[in-house]
Amino acid sequence: MKTSKLTIDPIETEAALVDRMTEPVPEVRDAVSGIDGEVMILGIAGKMGLTLGELLVRSGAGVIGVSRFSSPGDREYLEARGVRTVRCDLIDDDSLRALPEAGHIILLAGHKFGSTGNEPLTWAMNALLPGKVMQRFPDSRIVYVSSGNVYRFVAPDSGGSVESSPLGPVGEYAQSRLGGERLAAFYSERNGTPLAIVRLFYATELRYGVFLDIAERVWTGQPIDLSMGYVNQIWQGDANAYLARCFPLCESPARVLNMTGSEQLEIRDVALKLGVLMGRTPVFDGEESHTALLGNASALFGLLGLPRVSSAEMMEWVAAWVMNDGPTLGKPTKYESRNGQF
Repeated sequence: MKTSKLTIDPIETEAALVDRMTEPVPEVRDAVSGIDGEVMILGIAGKMGLTLGELLVRSGAGVIGVSRFSSPGDREYLEARGVRTVRCDLIDDDSLRALPEAGHIILLAGHKFGSTGNEPLTWAMNALLPGKVMQRFPDSRIVYVSSGNVYRFVAPDSGGSVESSPLGPVGEYAQSRLGGERLAAFYSERNGTPLAIVRLFYATELRYGVFLDIAERVWTGQPIDLSMGYVNQIWQGDANAYLARCFPLCESPARVLNMTGSEQLEIRDVALKLGVLMGRTPVFDGEESHTALLGNASALFGLLGLPRVSSAEMMEWVAAWVMNDGPTLGKPTKYESRNGQF
């Protein structure tokens, strides 16, 4: 289904969506050509790992994908696309020790959804595990994907938190993420392990993301909570491309980089624009607070350039996806949470 309000062609199938997110740009191919040996992705079966693994393979990398693979279909999917998979409970010392050596590692494993009510697992995955990985692979270059939730809320006119801004994690998910960063940084400095800590703010695609959350509410007439009135987000294809290019940025002591889009988005404005695209009038609940969780990724852009996909493009794709009843991952971002409960 198309609508006259759309100005770009929609993405109509999951296959087309994945193809777009995993198509390597020249900068990614160049970066991958400089990698000696395989790339190991820890936590590859999460919402970002599947497409990141496929992007790296399509770019010419050998990829080892590590996960518990609680969904067997994920393992079959990756193997069919050239990823060598290893089943592993990363928290188990013997299993972690048995992993193959790899000179380049991306640590994606973490625990967010369901963290409230399961705090011990949250701390084990988000705080304990990064320290374990750093000890197990002291001679590797490691890109560790953390969260922008480690920052305190800031005023929208601040431009968002930069890497040197004060931290103030709200809730145990965010606190455990900061714990993981501290342990990873400790072992990076102690062992001389090159490390990049990437603080990610909301990677979005058509089956998951802030735009999807808002578009679904616009389409069905559900109220849109305005209390977290501003957000950042980045197209998952762009986020994957940045991660694939981060290995040369790893340092000891660790380098910290924010990763998000270049635009600061107002929730009310996003809903109104989606409403125009979808022929619906949004319903709002409450008012914007004076602060929000916002990040500034200018340092990353200065090193690797700006993202390729704009918020306007993402909104058009998401609007068409929702109107076509496209499948979702069934995981709301809970971007509106101001108490840190996920």
